[in-house]
Amino acid sequence: MHNPSPALDWLDAAAADRRARHLHRELRPRAASDGVIDLASNDYLGLGTHPEVVQGAIDATHRFGAGATGSRLVTGTTADHLALESELAAFTGHTSGLAFSSGYTANLGAVVALSGKGSLIVSDGGSHASLVDACRLSRADVVVVPRGDAAAVERALRGRSVERALVVTDSVYSADGDLAPLVALHAACERHGAVLLVDEAHGLGVRGAGGRGLVDEVGLTRHENVVVTATLSKALGAQGGVVLGSERVRDHLIDTARTFIFDTGLAPASVGAARAALAVLRREPERAARVLEVAEHLAAVTGADRPSSAVVSVILGDAERAYAASVRCAELGLRVGCFRPPSVPEGTARLRLTARADISGADLDAASDVLTRVLTEHGSGVADSALAGAAAAAEVRA
Repeated sequence: MHNPSPALDWLDAAAADRRARHLHRELRPRAASDGVIDLASNDYLGLGTHPEVVQGAIDATHRFGAGATGSRLVTGTTADHLALESELAAFTGHTSGLAFSSGYTANLGAVVALSGKGSLIVSDGGSHASLVDACRLSRADVVVVPRGDAAAVERALRGRSVERALVVTDSVYSADGDLAPLVALHAACERHGAVLLVDEAHGLGVRGAGGRGLVDEVGLTRHENVVVTATLSKALGAQGGVVLGSERVRDHLIDTARTFIFDTGLAPASVGAARAALAVLRREPERAARVLEVAEHLAAVTGADRPSSAVVSVILGDAERAYAASVRCAELGLRVGCFRPPSVPEGTARLRLTARADISGADLDAASDVLTRVLTEHGSGVADSALAGAAAAAEVRA
């Protein structure tokens, strides 16, 4: 037991402030099977527990052991790593891929390696925290523009005084599921000699033909100045990250990306699981369409805007109200996400629902009943929209 140190007394004041603003977080371990309907996880395609995916992890562990044993440049690369990279690149329409230990480290590695001192990064205001942190670490000049504002990106690129420029954005904004204007952003990059880096964390497996992602859907994969990052821990139900692009981008990252060079390689189990999940998605492309159908149903039930992805955002405004609503959902057997500042702007705390391709019709009906009840109790004006949308939801029920 550590003796309290006055050097850390400031932590108590900081914790008290967070509690007063209803921003305190707690870890709540989930059971392997607790009977709760899950609309909080990012396992969009329901592949995290798919028998073939689990078996893929087991088989890889038997072949290579529990861990990668070293960095990718020493002992951490197996034949399975290279196969996964090739398969992901082929699936998404890119020339090559490079696997990282997480989507977070993929973003850090790619952004820092493709920018640096003497370059400009134009960062979309809706970018994920990993892209924000990457910008801070890059030592580049950073301009943050309003979310989805292609005109602001154009102005920043036009007015730069440095030669190299990188534009970074999510393809699907994680908090509300809206789509970034990738075509307009790329057009600005083309006009001003910049690279567009797109995080497909919430696009892979959901958008595009058979889940190939929004970049593929809008026809940008053939451009070398488009680099894609993605996570393997959402739609593919595994763990890890990947950067997709040209061979010379891959070569550059192998030589310079610090989160690749100095991090232990992705564990064999995660590689095997991701490969198996990708195989299932190739065989069952209808899973991607099913996610959007379920999302439409949830939006209709809650009165939320029609979704463009797996994410359905039900804004309640007040952090205390959103938290209370999420707790009530859990009491009634439904697990939902609760996004509060700093994850979202002040005054926009929300329930974040994530559609799943594998949810049954009975569970979807049960979840709908819980949401309608909870929003009536906690949702203020949202409840009226939810009740009005309940009838319309029947049209998209599975």
